[in-house]
Amino acid sequence: MQFMQDWIDNGIPKVFWISGFFFPQAFLTGTLQNFARRNLVSIDTISFGFEVLKQPVHHLEEAPTHGCYVRGLFIEGARWDQDAHLLVESRPKELYTDMPGIWFYPEVNRKQPDTAFYLCPLYKTLQRAGTLSTTGHSTNYVLAIEIPSDKPQYHWIRRGVAMLCALDY
Repeated sequence: MQFMQDWIDNGIPKVFWISGFFFPQAFLTGTLQNFARRNLVSIDTISFGFEVLKQPVHHLEEAPTHGCYVRGLFIEGARWDQDAHLLVESRPKELYTDMPGIWFYPEVNRKQPDTAFYLCPLYKTLQRAGTLSTTGHSTNYVLAIEIPSDKPQYHWIRRGVAMLCALDY
Protein backbone atom coordinates (compact mmCIF):
# COMPACT_ATOMS: atom_id res chain seq x y z
CA MET A 1 0.00 0.00 0.00
CA GLN A 2 2.73 2.39 -1.04
CA PHE A 3 0.12 4.81 -2.41
CA MET A 4 -1.45 5.27 1.05
CA GLN A 5 1.95 5.61 2.75
CA ASP A 6 3.03 8.25 0.22
CA TRP A 7 -0.21 10.12 0.95
CA ILE A 8 0.56 10.09 4.68
CA ASP A 9 4.22 11.03 4.26
CA ASN A 10 3.97 13.59 1.45
CA GLY A 11 0.44 15.01 1.62
CA ILE A 12 -2.36 14.91 -0.90
CA PRO A 13 -1.22 13.20 -4.12
CA LYS A 14 -1.44 14.81 -7.57
CA VAL A 15 -3.01 11.65 -8.99
CA PHE A 16 -5.18 9.21 -7.06
CA TRP A 17 -4.92 5.46 -7.52
CA ILE A 18 -8.66 4.78 -7.40
CA SER A 19 -8.17 1.01 -7.36
CA GLY A 20 -6.55 1.37 -3.93
CA PHE A 21 -9.78 2.51 -2.30
CA PHE A 22 -12.12 -0.03 -0.73
CA PHE A 23 -15.10 2.26 -1.41
CA PRO A 24 -14.19 4.61 -4.31
CA GLN A 25 -17.71 6.05 -4.33
CA ALA A 26 -16.98 7.75 -0.99
CA PHE A 27 -13.76 9.29 -2.33
CA LEU A 28 -15.60 10.67 -5.37
CA THR A 29 -18.42 12.03 -3.20
CA GLY A 30 -15.79 13.71 -1.02
CA THR A 31 -14.32 15.33 -4.12
CA LEU A 32 -17.74 16.74 -4.99
CA GLN A 33 -18.23 17.91 -1.39
CA ASN A 34 -14.89 19.73 -1.37
CA PHE A 35 -15.87 21.53 -4.58
CA ALA A 36 -19.32 22.41 -3.19
CA ARG A 37 -17.86 23.86 0.02
CA ARG A 38 -15.12 25.79 -1.78
CA ASN A 39 -17.63 27.33 -4.22
CA LEU A 40 -20.58 27.67 -1.81
CA VAL A 41 -22.98 25.66 -3.96
CA SER A 42 -25.34 22.82 -3.17
CA ILE A 43 -23.81 19.39 -3.76
CA ASP A 44 -27.09 18.34 -5.39
CA THR A 45 -26.33 20.66 -8.33
CA ILE A 46 -22.85 19.23 -9.01
CA SER A 47 -21.81 16.33 -11.19
CA PHE A 48 -18.59 15.17 -12.78
CA GLY A 49 -17.31 15.92 -16.24
CA PHE A 50 -14.50 13.71 -17.53
CA GLU A 51 -11.39 14.23 -19.59
CA VAL A 52 -9.11 11.37 -20.60
CA LEU A 53 -5.59 12.74 -20.22
CA LYS A 54 -3.28 12.94 -23.20
CA GLN A 55 -0.10 12.95 -21.16
CA PRO A 56 0.98 10.09 -18.87
CA VAL A 57 0.02 10.65 -15.23
CA HIS A 58 3.65 10.47 -14.07
CA HIS A 59 4.33 13.60 -16.16
CA LEU A 60 1.72 15.67 -14.30
CA GLU A 61 3.45 18.29 -12.19
CA GLU A 62 0.54 19.41 -10.03
CA ALA A 63 -2.97 18.45 -9.01
CA PRO A 64 -5.91 20.04 -10.84
CA THR A 65 -7.38 23.20 -9.34
CA HIS A 66 -10.69 21.39 -8.90
CA GLY A 67 -11.64 17.73 -9.10
CA CYS A 68 -9.04 14.98 -9.21
CA TYR A 69 -6.81 13.02 -11.54
CA VAL A 70 -7.45 9.28 -11.32
CA ARG A 71 -5.29 6.37 -12.47
CA GLY A 72 -5.42 2.58 -12.26
CA LEU A 73 -8.49 1.84 -14.37
CA PHE A 74 -8.86 -0.93 -16.93
CA ILE A 75 -11.29 -1.31 -19.82
CA GLU A 76 -12.90 -4.55 -20.93
CA GLY A 77 -14.35 -5.12 -24.40
CA ALA A 78 -12.61 -2.17 -26.05
CA ARG A 79 -9.39 -0.17 -25.79
CA TRP A 80 -8.30 3.42 -25.67
CA ASP A 81 -6.52 4.75 -28.75
CA GLN A 82 -4.10 7.37 -27.43
CA ASP A 83 -3.40 8.81 -30.90
CA ALA A 84 -7.03 9.21 -31.97
CA HIS A 85 -8.10 9.99 -28.38
CA LEU A 86 -11.12 7.70 -28.81
CA LEU A 87 -12.54 4.41 -27.63
CA VAL A 88 -11.85 1.78 -30.32
CA GLU A 89 -12.26 -1.96 -30.87
CA SER A 90 -10.09 -4.35 -28.88
CA ARG A 91 -7.26 -6.12 -30.61
CA PRO A 92 -7.68 -9.88 -31.13
CA LYS A 93 -7.26 -11.88 -27.91
CA GLU A 94 -7.00 -8.70 -25.85
CA LEU A 95 -9.51 -8.88 -22.99
CA TYR A 96 -8.47 -5.92 -20.84
CA THR A 97 -6.34 -2.86 -21.44
CA ASP A 98 -5.08 -0.05 -19.21
CA MET A 99 -6.87 3.25 -19.40
CA PRO A 100 -4.81 6.42 -19.24
CA GLY A 101 -5.41 8.83 -16.38
CA ILE A 102 -8.77 10.58 -16.27
CA TRP A 103 -9.56 14.01 -14.87
CA PHE A 104 -12.82 13.99 -12.90
CA TYR A 105 -13.86 17.65 -12.77
CA PRO A 106 -16.96 18.88 -10.90
CA GLU A 107 -19.33 21.26 -12.64
CA VAL A 108 -22.47 23.03 -11.46
CA ASN A 109 -25.65 22.23 -13.44
CA ARG A 110 -23.65 20.18 -15.92
CA LYS A 111 -25.34 19.04 -19.11
CA GLN A 112 -24.31 15.67 -20.53
CA PRO A 113 -23.10 15.87 -24.15
CA ASP A 114 -25.54 14.59 -26.78
CA THR A 115 -23.06 12.78 -29.02
CA ALA A 116 -19.47 11.60 -29.45
CA PHE A 117 -19.17 9.66 -26.21
CA TYR A 118 -19.94 6.33 -24.58
CA LEU A 119 -21.39 6.40 -21.07
CA CYS A 120 -19.13 3.65 -19.76
CA PRO A 121 -20.02 1.97 -16.45
CA LEU A 122 -17.20 1.65 -13.91
CA TYR A 123 -17.16 -1.36 -11.59
CA LYS A 124 -14.85 -2.20 -8.72
CA THR A 125 -14.29 -5.79 -9.84
CA LEU A 126 -14.62 -8.06 -12.88
CA GLN A 127 -17.72 -9.65 -11.44
CA ARG A 128 -19.91 -6.64 -12.32
CA ALA A 129 -22.36 -7.80 -9.70
CA GLY A 130 -22.89 -6.99 -6.07
CA THR A 131 -25.69 -6.55 -3.60
CA LEU A 132 -28.05 -3.60 -3.69
CA SER A 133 -26.99 -0.88 -1.30
CA THR A 134 -29.12 1.80 0.32
CA THR A 135 -28.43 4.04 -2.71
CA GLY A 136 -30.25 1.56 -4.95
CA HIS A 137 -27.05 0.72 -6.85
CA SER A 138 -24.98 -2.41 -6.80
CA THR A 139 -22.16 -2.30 -4.25
CA ASN A 140 -19.82 -3.12 -7.14
CA TYR A 141 -20.97 -0.24 -9.38
CA VAL A 142 -19.05 3.03 -8.97
CA LEU A 143 -20.38 5.45 -11.63
CA ALA A 144 -20.63 5.97 -15.39
CA ILE A 145 -17.81 7.81 -17.17
CA GLU A 146 -18.21 9.65 -20.48
CA ILE A 147 -15.54 8.28 -22.82
CA PRO A 148 -15.00 9.95 -26.23
CA SER A 149 -16.16 7.73 -29.09
CA ASP A 150 -17.04 8.07 -32.75
CA LYS A 151 -19.52 5.20 -32.52
CA PRO A 152 -23.05 5.28 -31.05
CA GLN A 153 -23.77 4.12 -27.49
CA TYR A 154 -25.43 0.86 -28.58
CA HIS A 155 -22.23 -0.22 -30.37
CA TRP A 156 -20.33 -0.42 -27.06
CA ILE A 157 -23.32 -1.63 -25.03
CA ARG A 158 -23.67 -4.67 -27.34
CA ARG A 159 -19.99 -5.47 -26.69
CA GLY A 160 -20.44 -5.22 -22.95
CA VAL A 161 -17.76 -2.56 -22.62
CA ALA A 162 -17.06 -1.50 -19.05
CA MET A 163 -14.25 -0.03 -17.00
CA LEU A 164 -12.87 -1.79 -13.94
CA CYS A 165 -10.90 -0.71 -10.89
CA ALA A 166 -9.35 -4.14 -10.42
CA LEU A 167 -8.89 -7.22 -12.55
CA ASP A 168 -8.45 -9.69 -9.71
CA TYR A 169 -9.16 -9.56 -5.98
